[in-house]
Amino acid sequence: MKKDVAEIQALYEQQGYLSALPILSPEELQQARDAFAELERKHGEDYTAYSLHNTHMECDWVMALAKHPKLLEVVTAVLGPDVILLDSRFICKYPVCNKSAKTQEIQPNNTCSKEKDSTEKTDGMPFVAWHQDMKYWGFDGGPVLSVWLALDDSREDNGALQVIPGSHHSGLLPHHQSKRSGNMLSVNQEIPEELVETEKAILCPLQAGQMSIHDGLLVHASDPNTSNRRRCGYVIRYVPTCTYPIQDPERPRTFPATVLVSGFDKYNHFSNKTSKL
Repeated sequence: MKKDVAEIQALYEQQGYLSALPILSPEELQQARDAFAELERKHGEDYTAYSLHNTHMECDWVMALAKHPKLLEVVTAVLGPDVILLDSRFICKYPVCNKSAKTQEIQPNNTCSKEKDSTEKTDGMPFVAWHQDMKYWGFDGGPVLSVWLALDDSREDNGALQVIPGSHHSGLLPHHQSKRSGNMLSVNQEIPEELVETEKAILCPLQAGQMSIHDGLLVHASDPNTSNRRRCGYVIRYVPTCTYPIQDPERPRTFPATVLVSGFDKYNHFSNKTSKL
């Protein structure tokens, strides 16, 4: 990495995110894309859009991504040497090519036959509302760091990540039910518009093989994919070993797939579920 540890820590603390960090070599990227294509053929795109959850426990190539040395170099610079992989998921926004957004007809081979009309409405198309990751994770004692490892180029037209820099300093904000259809968040929540400083939003485009990272309290979102290209990424959540699960009815997550990916776990807060190095 070009940035040293102190620079990574300072930028992350100030902004709440880092972006366009090179991780995968061209060969590693192609291997990952080929392996993911096999999952698409096996399960179908309706499933692979959001339902490939914790596949690091099943697929060696996915675990290798989560333990990639360049990736962990950045994660440990932020969280410290002792780190647990908490959860992971592939998220894909496939191109929606149709005359009516309501049908959401997805074309094969991850591309559309032609570009969408820029004036076409995006109502009902998959998007991610403004939110904070910590709203959905029932643990305390430390931060969560989220990774987006890009298998595809991530641009404005195919729904790249948007962030509000510095918003992680505001603490956990209220979330309510989203009124807009198409929200990919499993509980369909969002931060009220009046609490989101959208005028400060920054787009985080990525080339395939790069990653972005962000703090669990950073306010972020992504728009629908209006392009003719897929946007797929591997989302990984990491926590320092000092964190511990709590019983919170508003955050009823369980952690069945935790893995110690760096250092030592002297706390054993996830001891029943945490695999050892």
